[in-house]
Amino acid sequence: MTASLDTTLDRRQWLQFALAGSLGAALNPALAQAGYPSKAIRLVIPFTPGGSADILGRAIGHELTLAWGQSVVPENIAGAGGSIGADRVAKAAPDGHTLLMGHVGTLAITPGLYPRLPYDPVKSFTPIAWVARVPNVLVVHPSLPVKDLASFIAYARANPGRINYSSGGNGSAAHMTMAYLAQQTGLDMQHVPYKGTAPAVNDLVAGQVQALFTGVPAVLAQLRAGQIKALAVSSPQRVAVVPEVPAVAETVRGFEADQWYGVVGPAGMRAELVARINAQINAALKSPAILERLQAEGAQPMPSSPAVFGQLIAKDLARWGKVIKDSHMTL
Repeated sequence: MTASLDTTLDRRQWLQFALAGSLGAALNPALAQAGYPSKAIRLVIPFTPGGSADILGRAIGHELTLAWGQSVVPENIAGAGGSIGADRVAKAAPDGHTLLMGHVGTLAITPGLYPRLPYDPVKSFTPIAWVARVPNVLVVHPSLPVKDLASFIAYARANPGRINYSSGGNGSAAHMTMAYLAQQTGLDMQHVPYKGTAPAVNDLVAGQVQALFTGVPAVLAQLRAGQIKALAVSSPQRVAVVPEVPAVAETVRGFEADQWYGVVGPAGMRAELVARINAQINAALKSPAILERLQAEGAQPMPSSPAVFGQLIAKDLARWGKVIKDSHMTL
């Protein structure tokens, strides 16, 4: 992901994000709102404990607590694809004391699946900091007669409707990534949603389904045990944790569909306050403790400006909205 503005973005979306973030990144964080933080900071994690959003959110919160001497309190508010927790933050005061650990699902996918959300993914939030990206990996059961992505695509085209792929649920990142691949390559495959990633992986190992496109950490142990086979990763380049696995983009030009995490606040936050929080999170992403945690999660740190993070949200909001519309997905 680069800092350049994708020319396909809606111009109004870009202007809204730029006003919220780019000015803040240019200001000296030392000029931030006096006395911040003046009380404990509430970091809403819109998913259940134990997942990557929870682990990364708590790690970032710990680093901010150490830096500021003021508690950053994680609060898990799960439900409706993360929209319940996101709505709590959208309605909070824009004073920097209520933040959201956002995710591609919450900020870019859920809005296309829930057309009547109580918040606007662009207008209701202030982009603050892109924390990390987590590549997805396409894995298949060893019984599937394919050796790489090209042969997988060829097999799927020759056998429409014969490949069943699992996911952690309708509208999940795994579901969306495979649907996106299918759209880009003209494949007809059957989606089998599960109630969570673990059972989706278990049934792939058991051979009940033939394929899965999910975050690397969820299948790393099974890959190393030889229970499943990796064909490609969703990031533009290969990733260090599975360096032998090629990127989808090596076969399907321009393909990119990583999961990502980042911090946003309510709309209307002061630019100098945004700059201060952004600078502190970027500093935290360089700490040995955070780097170790990210590596364990198969994640890549992504320190950047609020404007760059805003561009990412807007770009994926448009991209996944089109995937959802073209796939006729409903919940």
